[in-house]
Amino acid sequence: MIKFYTIDHLLIFFPYKPMPIIKAQKFKSPSFQFNGHLQTIIPSFLREIEEVNYTRERIETPDGDFLDIDWSAKGNRKAVLVSHGLEGSANRHYVKGVIRLFNQNGWDGIGWNCRSCSGEMNRLPRFYHHADTPDLSLVIHHILDKKNYNELVLVGFSMGGSLTLKYFGERGEKVRPEIKKGIAVSVPCDLTDCSIELEKKSKIFYNKRFFKKLSEKVKAKAELMPELISVEPLEKYKIKSLRKFDQNYTAPLHGFKSAEDFYDKASSIHHLSGIRKPVLLINALNDPFLVDKCYPEDLAKKSDFLNLELPQNGGHVGFELKGKKETYTELRALEFAEY
Repeated sequence: MIKFYTIDHLLIFFPYKPMPIIKAQKFKSPSFQFNGHLQTIIPSFLREIEEVNYTRERIETPDGDFLDIDWSAKGNRKAVLVSHGLEGSANRHYVKGVIRLFNQNGWDGIGWNCRSCSGEMNRLPRFYHHADTPDLSLVIHHILDKKNYNELVLVGFSMGGSLTLKYFGERGEKVRPEIKKGIAVSVPCDLTDCSIELEKKSKIFYNKRFFKKLSEKVKAKAELMPELISVEPLEKYKIKSLRKFDQNYTAPLHGFKSAEDFYDKASSIHHLSGIRKPVLLINALNDPFLVDKCYPEDLAKKSDFLNLELPQNGGHVGFELKGKKETYTELRALEFAEY
């Protein structure tokens, strides 16, 4: 059985079950966004969502830290939980864009902030990372225990997409029954190869941008706890790449042996075969962050639960549509959630 859906100028096919690989037509991005770099950069700098107003809640973690959760609750019995990307937050346009659209269609919306990402530095000598599914799990249990939703859908972008896929894959059939589906967008499924890709000269802009933000956090945390975190590696090794940052900070602060060990354990590609709830992975073919392993067609063909969509364009967490205030992935997320 094949079901067809149209969203104005784009036509996709949606097999009923299983639906492993969805080859979308090339949708119309704004004319000035004519390649993957522009489709990535322009929305990141210019897109704003003003219609979502949050109520913040702080929850304590078992290790003595905290997580900030931003609610856009409307009294509905179903909700979407959105996970942000590296150095993002619940205030990023792609998080609020999903929440706005779901709010308009009878869903509560929740964005959660990884440690150190809510605007206030976290308490412990650590930050967050691609493998941090225990924090995501803590947020999920808090939401479901507090609100008693009948249905919860998880959406994640980039690193948040990694967390989403890893969460479903690690838990398999043990995922709580209220969690019905997941949508992951622009996911670097293999962190080893993606880190190498971002060190290429043509991608150095992204590498430097992430490194600058992360290094600023290290400096801020070093001032708070100089006995535990040092800025010396930043200066001694002249760190200017994510790989070196992960080797000197992410790995040791979070219990990994090395950057390679962190990349291996955090890569969602290793967990896709364990997914036992319907999950949609949308990775654009012109995403400047991604490599071949981020388009796991063979795994999707073997799975009754992993649905892989490969739009020709969209960039990295971009996906703006010509003449629309919603993005392609926001519309697809709602469509998949309600199907």
